[in-house]
Amino acid sequence: MSIKVPLSRPDITEAEIEAVTDVLRTPNLSLGPKLGEFEKAFCQYIGKKYGVAVNSGTSGLYLCLQAMGIGPGDEVISTPFTFIATTNVILMVGAKPVLVDIDPETLNIDPAAIEKAITPKTKAIIPVEAFGSPAGFDKVYEIAKKHNLLILEDSCEGLGSMLNGKKAGTFGDMSVFAFYPNKQMTTGEGGMILTDNEQWANLCVSLRSQGRGTSGGWLAHERLGYNYRLSDINCALGIVQLSRIEEFVEKRRAVAKMYQQLLAGDDRIIVPQEPRGARMSWFVFVIQLKGYTQDRRNAVMKKLTERGIQVSNYFPPVHLQPFMIDQFGYKAGDFPHTEATGQRTIALPFHNNLSAEEVKLVCTELKACLDTM
Repeated sequence: MSIKVPLSRPDITEAEIEAVTDVLRTPNLSLGPKLGEFEKAFCQYIGKKYGVAVNSGTSGLYLCLQAMGIGPGDEVISTPFTFIATTNVILMVGAKPVLVDIDPETLNIDPAAIEKAITPKTKAIIPVEAFGSPAGFDKVYEIAKKHNLLILEDSCEGLGSMLNGKKAGTFGDMSVFAFYPNKQMTTGEGGMILTDNEQWANLCVSLRSQGRGTSGGWLAHERLGYNYRLSDINCALGIVQLSRIEEFVEKRRAVAKMYQQLLAGDDRIIVPQEPRGARMSWFVFVIQLKGYTQDRRNAVMKKLTERGIQVSNYFPPVHLQPFMIDQFGYKAGDFPHTEATGQRTIALPFHNNLSAEEVKLVCTELKACLDTM
């Protein structure tokens, strides 16, 4: 079986290749000038004071929780409709994840459900811009301030999105972006922590590099740390990619619009739309099949794959992952909106340079598969 339309693909030009090879011609492959240049450029784009580049979004989220002082005995409210890393990092610092259901319209954490889940042990909220949507983040911000809670904004899917003119990554006390190759921009692997808190930023800088301090030498370690550094090779790629981010956002919005137009009017499909007041940067394009069971959805995905159309299911609910069931006793029915959504979603092929012909082929094959079900 040959792949006719891949699920995702990075947008790399000769400018990125040249930037990387330029670094390879220097002795500064890591902890060189490109690291600081990338962090500064990212801060300027989002509008935050301090940036700390790390080797993944997961590493970034983990370091943020540590910098915020969250640990055993604390509770962190988040969503079960996300990539598993969002929950994993809460467990990694010894805190308890308190999951609440999503708003079925936005697919983001339900602000009303947040308030009901707050206890004296609650220290923070981790909202996630699912698929790039910042819908409801203004309400999450208001709730956090009302209850004196910290926000760690998981913006790993939201780079370039805005809500009422406010950029994703600026709603939280700390925020984290990720640059895996299927994201809006890529560094190959990598992530970026942003904050206006200098103390937290300095702590993250130390933690990402084996706990080294600012005053000691290479073998002076002030605290337990990790090797979560991002190389200058990755940063050089990131600098060029970031310089093109507005181009990327518009390309992705154009692809999303093509899908919306070609799938409009088919009452078997819930077609995602840009939320009111938002500019979506569209991490992925995820449809939902109306009235379909998970088995029927899976059968459609199998047929599409057999026809050379790469698709995926975003997201299997976090609370129904085996280790979450084992540790917390979650069961089907605990978060009905998340479960219903997770059973009927299909992520269609989506990247910056998806052509009109490819989008048309995907939509034609999708409708053909639905016609046989």
